[in-house]
Amino acid sequence: MKKIIFALITSLGLMVGAQASEGGMAWDKAPNNTNDMASLQNGAKLFVNYCLNCHSAAFMRFNRLKDIGLTDQQIKDNLLFTTEKVGETMKAAIDPKQAKDWFGGTPPDLTVIARSRAGAGGSGADYLYTYMRTFYRDETKATGWNNLAFPNVAMPHALWELQGVRKPVYEEKEEHGHKVAIFKGWEQVTPGVMSPLQYDQAMGDLVGYLQWMAEPVQNTRVRIGVWVLLFLLCLTFVAWRLNAAFWKDVK
Repeated sequence: MKKIIFALITSLGLMVGAQASEGGMAWDKAPNNTNDMASLQNGAKLFVNYCLNCHSAAFMRFNRLKDIGLTDQQIKDNLLFTTEKVGETMKAAIDPKQAKDWFGGTPPDLTVIARSRAGAGGSGADYLYTYMRTFYRDETKATGWNNLAFPNVAMPHALWELQGVRKPVYEEKEEHGHKVAIFKGWEQVTPGVMSPLQYDQAMGDLVGYLQWMAEPVQNTRVRIGVWVLLFLLCLTFVAWRLNAAFWKDVK
């Protein structure tokens, strides 16, 4: 319980930092892929291959991936890199002490990251979808990377080979007597393995998986909620008609 509380507090603290540093940048709307099994499976693959190297998901077990259509054997063959048992939790491959030395802090646990990052700009999924697509080269930073959604972030761009190298394009405008740089778009410096559309789709899959991982029963909860509301609606109608029948002869 203490670990769960600590993870939530850490995530909330990081959320505040991100909101404070975003500089008013609008978040892009993330696609809702939490009902798409193929998308969730691809997101799980991306998470294990690119995120689990530094970030843990200490409150998610590998065998829970069976809920998105994977078998124990598929999990063992394709996703177990940091442990040998499907019943183990998703532990990061990196040594926390080394991570702190390299990045200035231990990379946060990502189990509930999609729930903790919601803000005025949108949902946590919207923030993550924007964040993963707005890295750019910045040689003034120790990692060589920066991010428009989270300026001065300590995290390097782990998926840069997929996206390639881009740089933001600004347009200078004068507002209230001061020159202001307005973000206009991106210029592709070097291409990645994926096209821009393919990369956006991959990030949609990854964010969808992070959404699902933050609350694996959310789709079941929504389905049950709909049936409960329909039941209450029918019960209300029956109660209304019974009430009318019982009191029809009473003046």
